[in-house]
Amino acid sequence: MHQQKGKKILIYLFLFLIVGSINNTALTKIRFDTIKSIQISGLNQNQNTNLLESIKELNLKNIFSLNGNQISKIINSNSLVENYEIFKKYPYTLDIKIEKTNFLAKINNNGKTFLIGTNGKLSDVEFLDKELPFIFGKPKIDEFIKFTNVIDQSKLSLNQVKNLYFFPSKRWDLELKNNVILKLSKDHTKLSLDQAFELINDKNFKDIKVVDARIKNQIILNDWGIKFWSVFKPFSK
Repeated sequence: MHQQKGKKILIYLFLFLIVGSINNTALTKIRFDTIKSIQISGLNQNQNTNLLESIKELNLKNIFSLNGNQISKIINSNSLVENYEIFKKYPYTLDIKIEKTNFLAKINNNGKTFLIGTNGKLSDVEFLDKELPFIFGKPKIDEFIKFTNVIDQSKLSLNQVKNLYFFPSKRWDLELKNNVILKLSKDHTKLSLDQAFELINDKNFKDIKVVDARIKNQIILNDWGIKFWSVFKPFSK
């Protein structure tokens, strides 16, 4: 009985070595084959093509010895890319899936207009595919991204905004598409946004043109005429 088991083990071991040898031989041949296809998706056709041409300049060899850092460097340098994934499809193909950044606003930089993406990068306006608010002033990009995150957490939407005004004091004003101007508090930005939103949607103040929420515990409304309202709105801690 023990001898039969020993023979079976030897047979299985022999077969394993043969199959392993065949696979290693085939694998050795594959390893020296050049990558034949690079597929990129997520951007438009021209943008995908431009990115593909940049990657091809790396003269990539075989898929097994691929240095992903080289490709990542090229992809990360593209201002349109938010996120990406690189998939190896053995033995000859690379599949790169791109998530395009979402453009938030336009800004002037050294006399030229650029788009600011959620990736924190500037892109040429040629990529603009929708109407976006314009930023006046000179905020740092990370300051603007941080401010848009506050807007997202408030009752207001960035889609309602026509222009943004940034001041050296690090405070923001918003001009809405209905031409109402919101003057926001520097220290209680989200709360002043929420309170301003409630007031501009209050039928009792349908004619207001300016909502000034800069002063703590008080919001001043103005209709650009002779009417002023001072609304007491305590700020929460």
